[in-house]
Amino acid sequence: MTTVGKRPATSPRQLTRVGDRLSFVYLERCRVHRDANAITAEDADGVRHIPSATIGTLLLGPGTRITHQAMAVLGESGAVVVWAGENGVRFYAGGRALTRSSALVEAQAVAWANQRTRLDVARAMYRLRFPDEDPAGCTRRQLLGREGDRVKRCYAQESARTGIPWRGRRFTPGDFGSGDAPNQAVTAAAQCMYGIAQTVVAALGCSPGLGFVHSGHELSFVLDVADFYKTDIGIPVAFEVVAEGPEDIGPRTRRALRDRINTTGLLDRCVRDIQTLLVPVGAALPDDGDHVTLLSDRGDEVAAGRNYGEGETDSAHGGVLVQDLRAQDALVRDGVIW
Repeated sequence: MTTVGKRPATSPRQLTRVGDRLSFVYLERCRVHRDANAITAEDADGVRHIPSATIGTLLLGPGTRITHQAMAVLGESGAVVVWAGENGVRFYAGGRALTRSSALVEAQAVAWANQRTRLDVARAMYRLRFPDEDPAGCTRRQLLGREGDRVKRCYAQESARTGIPWRGRRFTPGDFGSGDAPNQAVTAAAQCMYGIAQTVVAALGCSPGLGFVHSGHELSFVLDVADFYKTDIGIPVAFEVVAEGPEDIGPRTRRALRDRINTTGLLDRCVRDIQTLLVPVGAALPDDGDHVTLLSDRGDEVAAGRNYGEGETDSAHGGVLVQDLRAQDALVRDGVIW
């Protein structure tokens, strides 16, 4: 195995698209190491190799140990690592984005920074979850009320469909075993969905903290995205697992959810949903190549890597002298032009 320093850096074009990756891989009671561009999981039964670029989220359960080199290759691959246990998700750690363009996070920031467009995106998120309703004109309070009613209705419908009694959402943070079987399954499904949402948000280079429904948390946007699929994937899978039996609710829910995510192509769907919500209609996202510019006045972009000091010319502006641009800057400052 070559050393990390002797291996060339992986470019975004060499990485697996987030929509083509495994939704998540769960490991417990093993040692995770690196072998070339794969991670290895070693336990009493032997060593398993997992290509790092195919992993969306790596869930590390109780009894796992992971080396620095394993974390390095996961970071290079844009994977998300989640430390999880019987008491729930404990910590999120993300690798670099699979894109080098800031176009999507800039679009997210623009939409988030304006109260009107922020509400527009929140309404679009509701419409995405419940396409049979039109939230146009709804206030935030009305959106929250509608969403709460739909989720309650989903619990009741799944209870009737599977024959599993539902007595309401009751759980104690940090105490997974305190809930009944349906609540444990719903919690386990939610934990996995948060990790998957974090995978896609990180891969696309979006800001996890700039939420449109949730607010005030470093993962507000992740919570927004995870909720997209609560009523059509997360809750139904949880009730189906409980209907099969009360044993090992957590592990069985994770496996069932993984299979459902893979068969429904959820990662690709999640990518499309985020891009549709954030990218203006008709706008095109740039490719994944390096594209670095400097921002000038009136929204103009000029070439980076150039000296814009006195006497320099700028080929991006037809070779005009920079002092001419500086004169224009003075007019901008004086309010003559903008």
